[in-house]
Order: sequence, then C-alpha cells, then structure tokens
Amino acid sequence: MTSTAFRIGGDLEVRRLGFGAMHLPTEAGLARESSLMVVRRAVELGVTLIDTAHLYGGGANEELLAEALYPYPNGLLITTKVGVAQSGPQREWKLDGRPAVLRAQVEHALRRLRVERIELLQLHRIDPETPLVDQLGTLRDLKTEGKIGRIGLSEVTVSELNQARQIVDVASVQNRYNLLDREHEPVLTACERAGIAFLPWRPVAAGTSGAKAEIAAVASEVGATPTQIALAWLLNRSPVMLPIPGTARVDHLEENLAAEGLVLTPAQRASLDRLHEPA
Repeated sequence: MTSTAFRIGGDLEVRRLGFGAMHLPTEAGLARESSLMVVRRAVELGVTLIDTAHLYGGGANEELLAEALYPYPNGLLITTKVGVAQSGPQREWKLDGRPAVLRAQVEHALRRLRVERIELLQLHRIDPETPLVDQLGTLRDLKTEGKIGRIGLSEVTVSELNQARQIVDVASVQNRYNLLDREHEPVLTACERAGIAFLPWRPVAAGTSGAKAEIAAVASEVGATPTQIALAWLLNRSPVMLPIPGTARVDHLEENLAAEGLVLTPAQRASLDRLHEPA
C-alpha cells in the first residue's frame, strides 16, 4: 500500500498530499472569506503541508494563511519561498537572491506567518546574477540563527541540486511535474536517491487531463475524475512525491484530497506511464 506520510529532512512528518495556496484570492470581501474557508477546511480534512511564497501577493498570501489558521495546530507545516522581488523603476517581479533581500524576505515571512521559525524555507529560484554560495550561505546562516529549520530549492536541474548539496543540506525540491509533463524526471530520480522531498507544482495538467483518452478510461474504471487520477498517479509514482494541488473552492479541495484513497491497478498505472513514452 502507498504510504500517506513522508518525513521531510528525515524528521518532519507530513501528509504527502498537501495544499498549494497560490491561487487563493487575498483581497478584502467575499473572495477572501472564501479563501479562509478553503484553508480551514483543508486542515480539517487532515492536510499538514501548505505551500506559499513571498511572490504570492508580496506576502499577502502568507498573511491570509496566518489569519485563517493561527494559532497553528500541532503538526501543520507552512512552507514559504523567497528569492523573487519587486525592483527597478517599474517595480517588476524578478529573481533576486542577494543576501540582504533573502534575509529581509525571511524576516517579513516570520512576521506575517506569526512564527519564530520557518520549518521549511525554499529558494523560489536560483538567481543567476548572484553567486549560489552567497544565496545558500545566507539561508544557512538563517538556519544557524534558528530562523529557519530546513532549506529547499525550486525549479533546479540535477547539476544545480548537486552544487547546492555541496553548500547546504537540501530537504526539498519543488519543480514543475505532472502526469503529462515529466521534463524534470532526472531531478525526481536524484531526489529519490537522496531521500529528498519532491513537491511537484502544477501537479495536474490543467484543462488537458480529461481530454486524454487513457486518463478518461482509467477514471471511468475507478469511478473518479481525471484530476483525481492524475493525483493518484503522482502518489504512486514515487515515495518522495508530495503533490500540492491548489484551488480556491472547497468542493475542488475535497475532490483533490479524495484522490489519496484511490487504488490503481498495475495495468492502469502502466497505461498512464505510457503517456510519456515517445511516439
């Protein structure tokens, strides 16, 4: 049977099927109230891993999560990301891994999330204009200071992951990956070998899963939706896989989490696996 839990960094246990908060509206009004309801329902249903980032509204998403959930229940992990900032005369978002920027964003995240330590802090992207040792060295210093517990990366290659592991212990990698998009398969393999958590963002190929005959066929056989099949396949794909599907609707949230209970037969898994094989 597929395990429903994973220990990030070897000691931080979470439910493998988590929640991505990126799409939650944060503006005042009914949309925000709905967002608060979705987040609280996720925790009620047993979600223990929630992903956010400084980029999501410049910290507004972090504030929303704190409003919804603080004081946090035992065992809940809210992981956030830093390394993208607004700069220049147009205040455009761009990669920015300068030590002062990373440190400031971590400090802001601590305040917004109302915590003294962020148990998993991920570098949103590697900034090519700042030496990697400076970026990860800053996060390592913050870990030494007790402000973060574990360090993760996002959108990295195998080579970048290997370089990073020479500087810090890497607890997680967050790359784009789903049933129909497996560009980062080599990174997943590297994470498996090292026991590193792999958090696929965009875990469902939006708008296309239901259009694939093979996915629709398996969904019909199992009595599930194509989205649920895509998530169940991810959970079966690797023990280090921690999908973080996002939604702004309670019914979609409940549908996503129900995918954890689906059982795919070897034949069904093989059919889905072949979707990525070259023609």
